[in-house]
Amino acid sequence: MDYRIRAMIRFLGLIVLLFACSSSWAQAWPTKPVRIIAPFAPGGSADTLGRIVAQKLGESFKQSFIVENRPGAGGAVGSELVARAAPDGYTLVVSGVASHAIAPSLPRGTPYDPLKDFTHIALFGGPPAVLVVNPSVPANTLQELVALLKKDPGEYSYGSPGNGTHGQLVAELFKQLAGVQMQHVPYKGASVAISDLMAGHIPVASTTLTTASGQIHAGRARALAISSEARLPDYPNVPTYAELGYKELVATVWFSLSGPAGMPADIVERLNAEVRKALNAPESRQRLRPEGIEPGKLTAREFTDFVAAELKRWAPVVKASGTKTD
Repeated sequence: MDYRIRAMIRFLGLIVLLFACSSSWAQAWPTKPVRIIAPFAPGGSADTLGRIVAQKLGESFKQSFIVENRPGAGGAVGSELVARAAPDGYTLVVSGVASHAIAPSLPRGTPYDPLKDFTHIALFGGPPAVLVVNPSVPANTLQELVALLKKDPGEYSYGSPGNGTHGQLVAELFKQLAGVQMQHVPYKGASVAISDLMAGHIPVASTTLTTASGQIHAGRARALAISSEARLPDYPNVPTYAELGYKELVATVWFSLSGPAGMPADIVERLNAEVRKALNAPESRQRLRPEGIEPGKLTAREFTDFVAAELKRWAPVVKASGTKTD
């Protein structure tokens, strides 16, 4: 046999062996505990969703998935840690709109590229934003609030969880679309903004439904519009921005699962399938329903395209808002 043919056979054999070993390794994963970094403080939606998914993944893969909180810089601290980790599937992050779509456009930027430095795995979903007013404000509908703001421009302010947060940007986009003015009052978190709203220190607030839900049900805050695609079963009397004519304001404070760039495709696909299965389990859906969270349905490729689209969507809003870094 010609030596060149023998060399080619040996080369092809090596390729087959390497492929088999790689496939076998991917199928064996995980052989040790997996860390999921939640880059925000405990108790919020990112932490809650991360722990729901971690528990379900642990049951499916027969291995520990451990959630570790690493808050700071709007999610950038924990996200950077994962961006620099080995792409072996053992270090993941609860990514989201704040850390991967909004923060890169803020003045401080991020120490990572939200697309090039990550493998985007699966969309969890997230709560919508809600615009609420103190009951003393003479506006029972969004239309009445717009009329009030146009009648007395510059007289009203609104609170949000902070500069560059989703709550602020939804409100800023609403202001642009409606042609109204409200002075932004940034807070260090949504709960503080809602507390000041109830105390009458601010008349309006734009924050997640998760934070405002209790006060809405108790009648201590009046919800005028919500950024979900359709009305929510638990809030049948709260209209969506879209049905009121603001179709650009279908938006959620979404969270997701990502890992370092270059993760094996087999692991990514397995994780995507298991995350969707976890969030669609009856007990998961029951837990998420009061927050208006609809589980994500995207494949890994579709989710990566979604992140790119969200980056493009929010960048001009951040710029137009003139928001500064907290």
